[in-house]
Amino acid sequence: MEITDIKIRRIITEGRLRAVVSVTIDDMLAVHDIKVVQGDERLFVAMPSRKDENGVFRDIVHPISSEARKMMEEQILETYHRHLALMEAEAQEEAMQESAS
Repeated sequence: MEITDIKIRRIITEGRLRAVVSVTIDDMLAVHDIKVVQGDERLFVAMPSRKDENGVFRDIVHPISSEARKMMEEQILETYHRHLALMEAEAQEEAMQESAS
């Protein structure tokens, strides 16, 4: 299994939810609504889920092994951090252009 694309769909600045992500696997399967969440000690990745009839949230799709989960989480968080750095660099560039005018 290879993650062939990761798209940061939305960045959230308030609350514990930080981003919503879509992942493409092997250029054949897309998984949407993966969440980047700020936990008490670290950022983590939450797979898409829905609430069942008992009010319990259950994953709709998830990695089977801990190795697969770790690989997905590492790649998603790396892409998330790169996206934030790019956004920050763009904001700094805009600020410099505004101050120069």
